[in-house]
Amino acid sequence: MFLLLDTSTPVCKLTLIDDGKSYTDSWQADRTLAQNLLKYLEEQLRMNGADWDAVSGIGVMKGPGSFTGLRIGMTVLNTIADTKSVLIVGEMGDDWQEKAVRRLKNGENEQIVLPVYGREANITKPRK
Repeated sequence: MFLLLDTSTPVCKLTLIDDGKSYTDSWQADRTLAQNLLKYLEEQLRMNGADWDAVSGIGVMKGPGSFTGLRIGMTVLNTIADTKSVLIVGEMGDDWQEKAVRRLKNGENEQIVLPVYGREANITKPRK
């Protein structure tokens, strides 16, 4: 099973691909992404009769997009890929999912996917 995830916007988009079947879901994560992403992923896997052991490859939308959303999504998925020894690749563009699936099927593995923000990060300064 391939797990594809896009956290570049406030709406988290997930696609699971298994034996040619595809399942897609989205979640309005907003500011709860860090707190609830792992729970959301596990629930979606469970709803599809799977767990992390069923995942053989992970594809990530690496940007451009939200600085915080990309960092959170990639941190979680890079950690899972490393812990479970699962292939992980990152892609960009409108066809990022197709490119990621093609690379995963070819056995490619970036090991660590880094985000592409599209511009310098806008980090706010503390008010104090």
